[in-house]
Amino acid sequence: MSGVSTDFIKTEQAGTLYGLFRERLKRSPKHPAYRSYSSTTKSWYDVTWQEAAIQIARWQEAMANENLQSGDRVAINLRNCKEWVYFDQAALGLGLVVVPLYPDDRPDNVAYILQDADVKLLFLQNTGQWKRLAPSITEEHHLKRIIINTSDDDVLSPSDSVVYSQQWLPINHGALRDWDANPHQLASIIYTSGTTGRPKGVMLSHHNMLSVANGSLQYFDIFPTDVFLSFLPLSHTLERTAGYYLPMMAGSTVAYARSIPQLAEDMQEVKPSIMIAVPRIFERIYSRLQKQLEDKSFISRSLFITTVATGWARFQFHQGRSWWRPYFILWPLLEKLVASKVTQRLGGNIRLIVCGGAPLSSSVSKLFTGLGLSLVQGYGLTETSPVISVNKPENNDPTSVGLAIPGVEVKIGDNDELLVRGPGNMLGYWNNHKATAQTISTQGWLHTGDQARISDSGHIYITGRIKDILILNNGEKVPPTDIESAILADNIFEQALIVGEGKPYLSALLVLNSDHWFGLAKQHGLDGFDHNSLNSKTLHNDIIQRLRELLHDFPAYAKIRQVTLSLEPWTIENNLITPTMKTKRANVISHYKSDIEKMYN
Repeated sequence: MSGVSTDFIKTEQAGTLYGLFRERLKRSPKHPAYRSYSSTTKSWYDVTWQEAAIQIARWQEAMANENLQSGDRVAINLRNCKEWVYFDQAALGLGLVVVPLYPDDRPDNVAYILQDADVKLLFLQNTGQWKRLAPSITEEHHLKRIIINTSDDDVLSPSDSVVYSQQWLPINHGALRDWDANPHQLASIIYTSGTTGRPKGVMLSHHNMLSVANGSLQYFDIFPTDVFLSFLPLSHTLERTAGYYLPMMAGSTVAYARSIPQLAEDMQEVKPSIMIAVPRIFERIYSRLQKQLEDKSFISRSLFITTVATGWARFQFHQGRSWWRPYFILWPLLEKLVASKVTQRLGGNIRLIVCGGAPLSSSVSKLFTGLGLSLVQGYGLTETSPVISVNKPENNDPTSVGLAIPGVEVKIGDNDELLVRGPGNMLGYWNNHKATAQTISTQGWLHTGDQARISDSGHIYITGRIKDILILNNGEKVPPTDIESAILADNIFEQALIVGEGKPYLSALLVLNSDHWFGLAKQHGLDGFDHNSLNSKTLHNDIIQRLRELLHDFPAYAKIRQVTLSLEPWTIENNLITPTMKTKRANVISHYKSDIEKMYN
């Protein structure tokens, strides 16, 4: 049974998120808090809690000089780094409300959030961000100060309101400020992705996020010796709560990855023991492994398949769902020859991976679990700070999203909707009482919008999305996200969306993986440089057959009869996905309106 951490700070001991930092500083001032890569020395270096406190005091001094009032909103649009923490803690310690922004978000969306939250101070990554954003700033914005983190080739024009952080931060400063606040006071406004319409500002208190981090720690042993690798945006509530506040509670070190393209290299150098991730990371690794296996000999492929099958059977045995089998004695050899080579790519020191944010396909989960990794899936919403449930390593059902964390109640409501009540439930939506009332009942139950079932063991299984249900013209109800997840298990597909509302059958909009396109075109005798090749009837028939094989375990309604193929990815820039990589279903359907009409002619 997992317990709490060796140096665990409880919610009541912390009081507030700023109090959490103060308590951690008191307990382990000289312990490494954050690890970063220096492009100057080409090496990694650590910052202790004491050194972090000195920098936070500088930020507090600078913010205090701006004459901001307690409750004022300040926004941050920065890649993951220690400065994100300095800004956050300094602001929280002055009673300010932090509004995190996604670094890759569209300028018009950022401008909307700044106006809606009435942000007074904004912290940006570089001048390029400001140049893209500035044209969208109007008289309706009340920005007093824009701070740029790094000076680059673009030199700022002289301005009273726009400054570089090193010019703005004082050299001489005092100690950390004392701030004793109500834990239920508003700490942050986090804007949801907005797959439909404008994003809504989720209001979270200090207690909201602290309680969820505290509850999550009841399911895992996390130690001061652990190293987290941070690469999900800190503007994402999962990374912020589980990859920032939770390690602070446990006294662990957080290393900041340089970028997603450099993630594999960073894993090798940092050798993290804990990772918070989204399924897309593992789907990409899975696709690369499958591609590499295609080029291997029959013996190598068979050995890999045997290793995964053996590892999966051992996992089921250790979970108490199966019996011991004689071929388990081969595991040490299979682990050495095959499994360790894959786990070494993750640094060789991983002992726990928590995956959330979207459904993890069973084939991907089975492969990594079969290779010996402790991969647990969790579930939550921005509106619940965000963790609702997670699997325990010793009670892990990969087909579920786990057990509700301590303090959180769950039940099934009308239309099989999962309802949640707990200390992580948001205070409400910023300036949107109507949406708040629609989401949280008078009894405190939050409507997740997800359909689910709860087993006798307490495991939660997400079965569909209420708003995403397609209804065919024969009355058949189809959950498209499940089908889309199954399709993306094939590495030739980069993105997928199922359509068919009110139609006699299902069709699919598919973005092909550009790395596989030319091989696929050559296989069908097509010119990969000719866009018209995507309309080949032979190619479409082949794709539909592949889909049939991928969806063979689904009911009859999941049969795809028509496809539209594209090489143009859905991006934040073309407004087809959100900053959290969720597909904007309505926008994609509108974008492909003529293609959809052709599929149903």
